[in-house]
Amino acid sequence: MVIANRAFIQTSTEKIKKAINNQKLAKMYEKCMENTLDTTIKIRENGLTFILTGDIPAMWLRDSVCQVRPFLLFAKENEEIESMLIGLSKEQAHLVGIDPYANAFNETPNGAGHQADKTEMHPQVWERKYEIDSLCYPIQLAYFIWKITGRTEQFDAAFFKMLQTIFALWEVEQHHETKSPYRFERLDCVPSDTLKRNGLGTETAYTGMLWSGFRPSDDACEYGYLIPSNMFAVVVLGYAKEIIEAFYPSEIETIKQAVTLQNDIQLGIEKFGTYNHPTFGEIFAFEVDGLGNQLLMDDANVPSLLSMPIIQYLEKESPIYQNTRKFILSKSNPYYFEGELAKGIGSPHTPTGYIWPIGLAIQGLTANDTSEKLEILQMLLRTDAGTGLMHESFHPDHPEDFTREWFSWANMMFCELILDVAGFRMANVLKN
Repeated sequence: MVIANRAFIQTSTEKIKKAINNQKLAKMYEKCMENTLDTTIKIRENGLTFILTGDIPAMWLRDSVCQVRPFLLFAKENEEIESMLIGLSKEQAHLVGIDPYANAFNETPNGAGHQADKTEMHPQVWERKYEIDSLCYPIQLAYFIWKITGRTEQFDAAFFKMLQTIFALWEVEQHHETKSPYRFERLDCVPSDTLKRNGLGTETAYTGMLWSGFRPSDDACEYGYLIPSNMFAVVVLGYAKEIIEAFYPSEIETIKQAVTLQNDIQLGIEKFGTYNHPTFGEIFAFEVDGLGNQLLMDDANVPSLLSMPIIQYLEKESPIYQNTRKFILSKSNPYYFEGELAKGIGSPHTPTGYIWPIGLAIQGLTANDTSEKLEILQMLLRTDAGTGLMHESFHPDHPEDFTREWFSWANMMFCELILDVAGFRMANVLKN
């Protein structure tokens, strides 16, 4: 058993029952929490933690952090959880060191995964789709562990080396057209699984922002500057600066590097990333290319525009966030869908019309109104297709039609929303 002391699940379940009088919801919460602990988390003899995404035998840098977010809420009182999280942070630093352009890794250098892709592949890499957020999440996790538990073992030489690697890569990807060595092509696949122009991606001009080949959905970007992921980079660069000042104070040049990147990216977002919508007012675009093209949409995967308060880029009350939120949760967003049993955000990654529980959870977590949170929980309860678990996506008229029977990230976002309604909130534990 990965975490033997699981009293926190029962204790939180009792608080959930008092806050939300629904037996099915309480049982699903327990099932999802236990499922992640029992089926995805592996603590190895060396103390490092490897986390399977679910029905794919690999670890995504992004997913693995999202899968443990609810456990962060209880980490300060549970040493086993603390150690598991620190093991994950150290594992991520090790994996980024193998290949900072990769998004997913094998547990060992076994050559499994997409080794036939036309890109440089280490045998421990499952997939080498470059996504900005894959490098943001390890910084966020290490920072949250520190702020929530006070533990600092994760801030070793390997972690600092990871920061240096990330910053150097991001400086290159500010100039993707002229400096990047990264190429990615996949043969015999759907267009969203490969990059155009012989693996370079669609054309971009310099903006100060970071180029990204793929979105958090693992779909190719239509335009190279993915705004929500650049927002996330701005936030974690702030975390990184604070970490370096506290634990590597002599590394003045690296601190300056973080500040310069943060300022460049923020200015790029402000200059290129907004759009004056005739209905909703000033909103953020989803992707831009620096050449005048903008893509107006949002995707269920995180970071998304809807998740700006979750990634701590903007407060929920921000006027431009509220304008963007209204756009996202309307039919003006091409990936907002409505059906008999649910309405919410989907993704071009899954069939047209299918809604993502992750998107619904983010909508609930960013809602100001408790009634909206409860409404979303009811949608999730009636669309589990009798499994007691969340899925990647589902048809809002026929929830038995779903993608991915086993998807830990969705399960844990569902749990985080339940915990939020019951009074367990990430913002609160980060302040304490």
